[in-house]
Amino acid sequence: MHFENPSQETIFEYLDTAKVIAVVGYSENPDKTSHQIAQLLKTKGYTVYGVNPKLGGQTVAGIQVFAALADVPEKIDIVDIFRRSEFLPQVAKEFLATDAKVFWAQLGLSNEEAAQMLQDQGRNDIVMDRCIKIELAKRA
Repeated sequence: MHFENPSQETIFEYLDTAKVIAVVGYSENPDKTSHQIAQLLKTKGYTVYGVNPKLGGQTVAGIQVFAALADVPEKIDIVDIFRRSEFLPQVAKEFLATDAKVFWAQLGLSNEEAAQMLQDQGRNDIVMDRCIKIELAKRA
């Protein structure tokens, strides 16, 4: 199997209907992309939560951070992942333990095993190797 992203129209639909986004790999460092994207998503009106075991229980730059995806207190529409590709299967396992809708791996990140795990469980709302910021800019 070779994973393929959904159509551009479907990606826009994910962004248009989402209200809550969890940023996996959120960093307290303002120079890190995960931090910058989380802040951008907040300015776009999304409710944003960080997921980082080292920062769990803290609020960093106005974003509440949880140790694990399952700890996020409301239904997640998009899980935006900033972890290296080899960690995506582990994130996929955590994703499957939630009722989150879209598994989104940032630009440069993809993993066939993670995609297969999700699809085997009927979870087909998957985006990989795409930047949420770039996709939002296409919509403007």
